[in-house]
Amino acid sequence: MVSIEEFRKLAMSFPDATEEPHFEKTSFRIKKKIFATFDEKNNHAVLKLNEIDQSVFCASSEKIFYEVPNKWGKQGWTIVELSRVRPEMFEDALIRSYENVATKKK
Repeated sequence: MVSIEEFRKLAMSFPDATEEPHFEKTSFRIKKKIFATFDEKNNHAVLKLNEIDQSVFCASSEKIFYEVPNKWGKQGWTIVELSRVRPEMFEDALIRSYENVATKKK
């Protein structure tokens, strides 16, 4: 299980990361681009993974990682159930999300 405090501490440890509101959620950004959001109501995170990382995480833990069920999911946005995910696995996914957004070419 990952708490919002652990999520926030890890997300804010990345270079140039910022925390900002995003509708009814909390977003974590790099260069104004979202790499993760936290949905307090549903206690889950949404991460921006590349296609390969998304398929690996979703295949390994279908009840923990799954595509957002709309066009956003096809673009790599992936839901993570914070009450079920192991901290090490979440950290790995969050790092990949950050790197995916931070290194994306314009």
